[in-house]
Amino acid sequence: MISDKAGEYLVDIAKQTIEHYIKTKEKLEIPEDYPIELDEKLGVFVTLNKNNELRGCIGYAEPIESAINATIEVAIAAAFRDPRFSAVTKDEFPILDLEVTVLSKPELIVVAHPDQYFDEIEIGRDGLIIQKGYSRGLLLPQVATENAFGIEEFLENTCMKAGISADSWMDESCDVYRFQGQIFK
Repeated sequence: MISDKAGEYLVDIAKQTIEHYIKTKEKLEIPEDYPIELDEKLGVFVTLNKNNELRGCIGYAEPIESAINATIEVAIAAAFRDPRFSAVTKDEFPILDLEVTVLSKPELIVVAHPDQYFDEIEIGRDGLIIQKGYSRGLLLPQVATENAFGIEEFLENTCMKAGISADSWMDESCDVYRFQGQIFK
């Protein structure tokens, strides 16, 4: 998807963005010297961890913005607008670990029976999006690995993230998408 150099650049931009926002309450301008490959529209998530605990995670699942712009937008959102957490403070910023995940385009998994998801999903490679009606939940590929989820647990937790019952993935009215992510730290 993108080069390691471009991924490292995105991590650096995410850090600069948060630091700039702490100081000025303004969005960082896109630098002129960024890698041109970051003009591509890609899904991007920024994850913040503090002492190996989640501290914020926001992103775009769909490729609606250039990777460079999406990273700046979601870095601010992850640090200051994740409704699960208070805004990142100047004092805690230096001890945060930042992760940028660049996503492939989500692909609908078409199955004749829900049991076939077990053959279609690979833990550690795939992230999931589950949608039922207006409810939608997303878990990045690393979530399954970090929590030692099997495929069924991964499906169930993605349903719960969507705010629907854990077994909704077995319902025909539920769509399950997979995507891959490149993780940069």
